Order: sequence, then structure tokens, then C-alpha cells
Amino acid sequence: MVEKVQKVNVTVAGGYDPAVVNLKKDVPAEITFTRTNAQGCLDVVHSKTMNFEKQLPLNVAQTVTVSTDKAGEFEFSCGMDMFSGKVVIQ
Repeated sequence: MVEKVQKVNVTVAGGYDPAVVNLKKDVPAEITFTRTNAQGCLDVVHSKTMNFEKQLPLNVAQTVTVSTDKAGEFEFSCGMDMFSGKVVIQ
């Protein structure tokens, strides 16, 4: 049996859209970030709690795999921590 993968697209343009990503616990998940605006500090997305950091070149989709083995709320933000979003795992 092949497990389905939850896939979510987040547009990065003056913030994150959607800013809240809802995922199901224990189902593999990928979040794809696409930066469509050249605003400076949004060229990086990172999360210490989800253990990822990605450079976001303009108009190039970048995918991160996130662990869904723990329920809760986990933040992600831009390189300067000025813009943020969160992943909610239930």
C-alpha cells in the first residue's frame, strides 16, 4: 500500500499565502514555496522546529518535506523573522 502525500502550495509575496497550513498527523507532507515578489527578506524560508531552511529564488518552486509525526503548531518564517506562517498538524 502506498501512502498518499499531502501537498500544499504557499505563495510568497509580501508574506505567505496561505499563512496557515493544515496537515493531518502521520501522513507524509510536502510544502512547496514559490516566491513571486522580489521583496528582500522573503528570499529564505526556515523553521527551527520543523528543521528546514530553503533559499527561494524568484518564481522557482522549492519543496520541503515536513514530518507529521507530532501534532501541534509549528512556525516558519523569512530569513529575518519579520514574516511568518505556521503549520498546524492534527
